[in-house]
Amino acid sequence: MNETVNNIVTYLKAVKLEWSKITWPERKQVIAETVFVVGIIFIFTVSIYLMDVIFKAVLGLIPTR
Repeated sequence: MNETVNNIVTYLKAVKLEWSKITWPERKQVIAETVFVVGIIFIFTVSIYLMDVIFKAVLGLIPTR
């Protein structure tokens, strides 16, 4: 049991050491990248919607029996 506790403590110390090495981006960069991602998602969503409408219209021209 004591060895398990020592392993956990060692692990947590290593996590704390690695956590201090993290360099976080600036707030301005995070906001800019978030806006970029949301914009790309919007563009792709509209593109897929337009393709759906076009394909539905084209397939609607095919006569059925």
